[in-house]
Amino acid sequence: MAKKVILSQEEQIGFAAGEIYNYLNQNGTTSFAKMKKELDLKGNFADLGLGWLARENKVEISQKGPAVKVSLR
Repeated sequence: MAKKVILSQEEQIGFAAGEIYNYLNQNGTTSFAKMKKELDLKGNFADLGLGWLARENKVEISQKGPAVKVSLR
């Protein structure tokens, strides 16, 4: 039986940031909405993870109309 690992909030945000980084590395520039849907990160962890990456200057975020596009720097 697998032991369930409990992650802290910060670890969960870091995990989400890693998932986002890997997704963008594989898929290139994409809309945030599409990426969020495909990654299926729970709660607001997609938002928090993207913020983490933005703070580390790892992503480029642009907006045209209602669409938010995200890419790696």
